[in-house]
Amino acid sequence: MAESDDPRVVVMRAMVVASPGGPEAFEAWDVPDPQPNDRDCVVRVLACGVCSHDVATRSGTLRRGIVMPVICGHEVAGEVVEVGRGVRNRRVGDRVLTLQRRRMCGACGACRSGRETLCRSAEFLGDVGLNGGYAEFVLVEEDNLVPLPDSLIPEQACIIACTVGSELNAIRDVGRVRAGETVLVTGAGGGLGVHGVQVALACGARVLAVTSSAAKVEVLEKLGAEVVQARAGEDFAEQVRDMTAGEGVDAAIDNVGTPVFQSVRRSMALGGRWVLVGQLTGEFVPFNPAQLFLSGVSMLSAISTTRAQLYDALNLVSRGQVTPIVTGSFALADVAEAHREVKNAAAVGRFVVVP
Repeated sequence: MAESDDPRVVVMRAMVVASPGGPEAFEAWDVPDPQPNDRDCVVRVLACGVCSHDVATRSGTLRRGIVMPVICGHEVAGEVVEVGRGVRNRRVGDRVLTLQRRRMCGACGACRSGRETLCRSAEFLGDVGLNGGYAEFVLVEEDNLVPLPDSLIPEQACIIACTVGSELNAIRDVGRVRAGETVLVTGAGGGLGVHGVQVALACGARVLAVTSSAAKVEVLEKLGAEVVQARAGEDFAEQVRDMTAGEGVDAAIDNVGTPVFQSVRRSMALGGRWVLVGQLTGEFVPFNPAQLFLSGVSMLSAISTTRAQLYDALNLVSRGQVTPIVTGSFALADVAEAHREVKNAAAVGRFVVVP
């Protein structure tokens, strides 16, 4: 924690978005260090993942729940440096991971039934004001922190909640994928998709991995997927039908949204489950609902990661069934370049910021 010109104020360095824009919208600010309330922990950021959610927040594509100026970043691995008076389960010096949220109520029906991602009072970390992972410190309530295993380095661990946990939610718990089924994963070379491929394989599924990048084919095949390669905007449904003897897929884990909507719809088998996880644009999609219900296709969605799902995701990683794939790291001041790399979709997996 650095001292400002005013000795009464302690400040930290953060990358702030004051108003929506391109990667150049990031500005380096000195902002007051977070001050813990009763249940809060102040966490020193050791590494923070760079997610498409952050890109959508920075660009203005995502508006719901966003309060600017904002410090983006919800995938944090760090060390507790200060705790509020009411904190019982975390201590200074603990290594921790965030559950993507700044806070949740802990008392509503969703929270009490293990569905805390649906808490109406939840605040997504990095969406509201000057508190997010693109900074030296971040403020998180203790219920939204879990221990960081000693076997994992922060650069790997920080992405597990969002990538592995969200895909586990989508594939196992919402999509109810069973061994022997065929699963389509869109955006398969991206941060969500490449981990979704691994989770689906761990569930015993046959995986068809959709990518627009020839450079990512080899990586996906080495993981055990069968690759569906299609240029951006190209209909890949015929490829999927050919690979499934005309039947289509039992489940689709859609990490892309609007750009692949019609291709995914035409790729579904009778009675298939279509799980929406990501949306890369702000565009809407017109379609006839009969195109789904006459085929018995269920359209579902998976939101974020619960505490239980994060522990299960960490177990998958510890057993070697899923490997967190981090392509590279950037200094805090270079986060704009990290966003350009994510937008270009040139690399497999996630980038991280290391303050």
